[in-house]
Amino acid sequence: MAKKGRFITFEGGEGVGKSTQIRLLAEKLAEAGIKAIVTREPGGSPQAEALRRVILSGAASPFGPAGEAILFAAARIDHIDETIAPALAAGDWVLCDRFADSTRAYQGAAGKLDKSLIDSLERVAVGETRPDLTLVLDMPIEKSLERAAARRQGSAEPDRFEREGRAFHETLRQAFLDIAAAEPQRCAVIDADRPSEQVGQEVWAQVRDRFIKPRRRAEAKD
Repeated sequence: MAKKGRFITFEGGEGVGKSTQIRLLAEKLAEAGIKAIVTREPGGSPQAEALRRVILSGAASPFGPAGEAILFAAARIDHIDETIAPALAAGDWVLCDRFADSTRAYQGAAGKLDKSLIDSLERVAVGETRPDLTLVLDMPIEKSLERAAARRQGSAEPDRFEREGRAFHETLRQAFLDIAAAEPQRCAVIDADRPSEQVGQEVWAQVRDRFIKPRRRAEAKD
């Protein structure tokens, strides 16, 4: 029976570089002989991708934060069932761009949704499939929003959340920092206001020191 894989999530506001850091980490894991799949939320499975289009288009915004949170939970259930849980059971690692912490930050803190509802949805949607490590990429709002705008240039319109004002994004940033402070064993805050290679080195150090080196020490003892 394959040893269960590791589940690593990347969190943070818009434009902090999550997709770049996930790609760099996947490359480092491959060099270490570790198979990892890269996925995202909302999305990551066919039904969840369909819900992603609804949510990010803004079509769900008339239902308010509660309606959005319920749709995120529905997408997360399918994502876990179809993508995350099978990969972990097969011994693969999973690198996910956003997960349940984003619901806590976006619909909870920024949307002012009652924490009890967020907790209830998380219990139903996530269950025991919780991240082994959450990397919170952090940078000043001015720079993250500039990056998000540059990323869109000449292509897509701002999505439902990128259209929000500065106060919304400041609330998000603080929410992610608060989550990390409340769960230091699971979360690590990474200063993302640096060249991507430097950020990637710190991301790799977090993963290596938590999971790679202990595994090698255990194998050496065997």
